[in-house]
Amino acid sequence: MLRLQSYIFVFFLGYLSSSFAQDVEPRRWSSLPLKSNIIGAGYAFTTGEVLFDPLLEAEDVNISFSTVFLSYVKPFKLGDKGARIDVLVPFGFQLYEGLLRGEPASVYRNGFGDARVRLSVNFTGAPPGNAQELQKYFRDNPVHTTFGASLAVTLPTGQYFEEKLLNIGQNQVIVRPQIGMVHTWRNWSYELTGSMYFFSRNNNFFNNTTRRQDPIFALQTHLIRRLSDRLWASLSLSYGLGGTSQVSGVSKADYRTNLLSALSVGGRITAFQNIKLAYLNSQTLKDIGSNTHNFIFGWSYLFL
Repeated sequence: MLRLQSYIFVFFLGYLSSSFAQDVEPRRWSSLPLKSNIIGAGYAFTTGEVLFDPLLEAEDVNISFSTVFLSYVKPFKLGDKGARIDVLVPFGFQLYEGLLRGEPASVYRNGFGDARVRLSVNFTGAPPGNAQELQKYFRDNPVHTTFGASLAVTLPTGQYFEEKLLNIGQNQVIVRPQIGMVHTWRNWSYELTGSMYFFSRNNNFFNNTTRRQDPIFALQTHLIRRLSDRLWASLSLSYGLGGTSQVSGVSKADYRTNLLSALSVGGRITAFQNIKLAYLNSQTLKDIGSNTHNFIFGWSYLFL
């Protein structure tokens, strides 16, 4: 196997890190009962292709990622509003395979990814309360609208080596303000959320260089159907654009547009346990970028 050449992955790293920063998350603004704690675990498998500029002489590049993650969510009262803080910690296994100048090449990485911390506040909708109070509000208000905002920060806690171009961690802080709404009418809900991703500099990029990245704007929407007291399903779309990167002041001309679509199904398996299954398709709308299929399983447990 040949080692993948560094000049190719200056472009690749920039595209991959930001395209996977986007997410599609239905039921983002759901109200949670006070005094509860929610722990979660899950697994995601990503497979697909990367499309390079032909001048880079990299062809048939495929990726195979496995990610396990742990999460914790804590709802609380902020003034007279419902709020919550959640933490996500991933651990990834990443394999890149393809042809470089017609010869087989591959790279493998495994380690902790960058942790994310997020604070969310709902300004309208159900007032903060325990499970019984929330259930009463939803019974009395089968049609209602919730508006919320959040601030998520991705921290550079993941595995990173300055002498390597491909890393699990990105060695940069990502700040994501987010605003959104969900309108519920009986068994149906419609969600709309807008996000901006702001990236700090990576001053320890490969070969003693500095990497910068322009912001990304993303818009996601979800149509959710409650099938029963225990089961729900959703169809989702997300569109993102921006994120051109520069290495030591030189633009990589990698402006990107990504379209994500997803189908999710979730349900309660016991009084305190829930599971979620999702399929996510990510496609670039440019001649260079990546097209991936993502399969996700999540489990959560609520306790007081």
